[in-house]
Amino acid sequence: MDALWTSIITWLQSLGLSAGAGVVGEVGAQVGEGVSAAANHLDMPSLLALAAALGWASGFRLYAVVFIVGLAGWIGWIPLPSGLQVLQHPALLAASGALLFVEFFADKIPGLDSLWDMVNSLIRIPAGAALAAGALGADSSTMAIVGALLGGSLAATAQAAKTTTRAAINTSPEPFSNVAMSLVEDGLVVGIVWLAANEPLIFAGVVIVAVLVMWVVTWLLFKFLRAAFRRLRALFSPGPLKEA
Repeated sequence: MDALWTSIITWLQSLGLSAGAGVVGEVGAQVGEGVSAAANHLDMPSLLALAAALGWASGFRLYAVVFIVGLAGWIGWIPLPSGLQVLQHPALLAASGALLFVEFFADKIPGLDSLWDMVNSLIRIPAGAALAAGALGADSSTMAIVGALLGGSLAATAQAAKTTTRAAINTSPEPFSNVAMSLVEDGLVVGIVWLAANEPLIFAGVVIVAVLVMWVVTWLLFKFLRAAFRRLRALFSPGPLKEA
């Protein structure tokens, strides 16, 4: 943010609105100190909530999480700990924004959404673990491991619930429920990040209930899909040959 402010001052100087170098340096230092101070005021409940949110939401929409959190940190809406400030880098914002654009449409096409989920399941869980570790592990390797375990577990839970739910929805021939569920997931990611940043204690209660619900839903839908696959296999398997 201090570099952005310095660029703005330099641009104003090019228009003839001169501000001395001392003013530029002072303003930049104040902005930088303000961001650092805000990040330092993140207490442990806030850090835990942020780590859990990053892991949980990554299981649904990894690229949306990286882009939203990075953009919010760059603008100054969310003070990011030092382990996550790399998300504010313009190159990473551009890359995650482009992948978010692709995923937004790919996730709303029946069949393609399940293929996209299978491919991205290889990165969502370790990425969720890495993001949560970055939130907690700035000053302690132990907390980084705790964050990785927390984030990876929540990302795996969300990924399993998402994959089984979308696979069950894809058994229906109409595409509207698929699109509706995808939009719900888009809004859920934004809600998770917002609630964790603003109400960490309420978020803790929500995530506990949500994880229990996702476990139940995943188990029930897994049984449903297994029964459906058995019926399909029996339908298409050749029957016993009749004797002449």
